[in-house]
Amino acid sequence: MILRLATRADLPAVLALLADEERVVDPASVTVTAAYERAFTDIEADPRNELLVLADETDDGLVLGCLQATYIPGLGKGGAERALIEAVRIRADRRGAGLGRALMDLAVARARTRGCALVQLTSGKARTDAHRFYTSLGFARSHEGFKLGL
Repeated sequence: MILRLATRADLPAVLALLADEERVVDPASVTVTAAYERAFTDIEADPRNELLVLADETDDGLVLGCLQATYIPGLGKGGAERALIEAVRIRADRRGAGLGRALMDLAVARARTRGCALVQLTSGKARTDAHRFYTSLGFARSHEGFKLGL
């Protein structure tokens, strides 16, 4: 397994992972819209954003997982950046083999190397399995999150 920055060629595989958490979606069935293209281009061009994929080097580079890391500057924590991790996904047919842990460990290591003082994430309230997973990685439920759809 290798963690690397996503390329434009990975976009259908990443969108397939995001499309359905419970089943494997064929990347060839995903429509890459102009909005997705713009978002990918913006992420790729922004030094504070990374779209990362966990790929299987032995299986023709099959994308097994993904996440987006955003590095946020701030005045808290002594002026250090914090890493915000979102859109964490592992292929439904590859779960339970430690890939999620490997993906998160590598992402946390990248944040640490960058000098981040903390890593934060949110997870939907109904995702109880994900909550157990994040707790097992050492994440603490330290805050209550709020969102406002626009």
